[in-house]
Amino acid sequence: MKNFPNKLASGLRLAGMWAGAWAATAAHAVGDLKGGPSVMQLNLPEPATRIAAEQNSLHWMMLILCTVIFVAVFSVMFYSIWKHRKSVGHKAANFHESVTVEIIWTVIPFLIVIGMALPATKLLVAQKDTSNADLTIKATGYQWKWGYDYIKGEGEGIGFISTLDTAQRVMSNSGKPEGDDYLFKVDNPLVVPVGKKVRIITTAADVIHAFAVPQFGIKQDAIPGFVRDTWFKAEKTGDFYGQCQELCGKEHAYMPIHVKVLSAQDYSQWVDGEKKKLAAKADDPSKVWTQPDLIARGEKVYAANCAACHQANGKGAGPIKPLDGAAVVLDSDAGKQIMVLLNGQNNGSMPAWKQLSDTEIAAVITYTKNHWSNQTGQVVQPAAVQAARK
Repeated sequence: MKNFPNKLASGLRLAGMWAGAWAATAAHAVGDLKGGPSVMQLNLPEPATRIAAEQNSLHWMMLILCTVIFVAVFSVMFYSIWKHRKSVGHKAANFHESVTVEIIWTVIPFLIVIGMALPATKLLVAQKDTSNADLTIKATGYQWKWGYDYIKGEGEGIGFISTLDTAQRVMSNSGKPEGDDYLFKVDNPLVVPVGKKVRIITTAADVIHAFAVPQFGIKQDAIPGFVRDTWFKAEKTGDFYGQCQELCGKEHAYMPIHVKVLSAQDYSQWVDGEKKKLAAKADDPSKVWTQPDLIARGEKVYAANCAACHQANGKGAGPIKPLDGAAVVLDSDAGKQIMVLLNGQNNGSMPAWKQLSDTEIAAVITYTKNHWSNQTGQVVQPAAVQAARK
């Protein structure tokens, strides 16, 4: 009994820890994300395509069939063991092969396998049939974002990068997640029309990624140097979410997929708007910019693409190197920083940004060279970036 007070105190401390953990979990409680994961989800997600619906039906058919076989086989086995046990006087029979039994236990499993294989094969063939697509989009995996290029169909020529929303990274770094779309919100979702067959061509620029949207019933690896494809036809409008499903590096969790399905009319309006934006951004690389204009443009590029890792104050975080006071930024040879943005460095921890335009790269470099404590006065023109690409 001497140790009772100590044990009681330890128990109370443990209970307090559990209560604190429960309170923290309750404080961060989220609800179902429509078009995405649900709280306590046990079944497959609600399908938004015919393929996904057939996958669900096939899943349940297989599960029920396997359950019936399991119950039947083990029921007969346990009944036989119990009914013919030695304690009630039964003796083991002494017999050899039975042609009838051999035929039965060969034919029945064969028919079961055929019954399972036929619908599965039919569905698999349908999943791989990417012909006659209304819209073809290339999805390129980067560490850690997605690049979308509209190759064929309405919207041809549109291209953009989709990254995790900056506010989501801030919440993750602070350890205070909020909202049902935590780590699913992006700056530029993939937009497609409803009721149209969309072919997705997947590839990657660095490591293996995977393009997957459960509600569409699709998952296709994106492999550097290879081209794979899959397809879907959304049957209803709305927002649908997925994630990269190949472990692709330290920020794998920050690589969501957001697909926005619009009506035909709304999609056409979106295409018109995007083409106007592209026309406005189609900068002439031979144009000579003033320093203030480049800095203003570079600030926007930095906020959209760089601040997530290097932070808005340029100080970096953890293994991410700071840009404020960095030697490569302060160096009078701007070509060094240009090559870092074009080719990346440190085995991909700093990814390549070749997908940015010459003007965007020149602008963001000029911005970093003339912001925070970096007051070099240097100006990098788009022509210098264009020359470095060759």
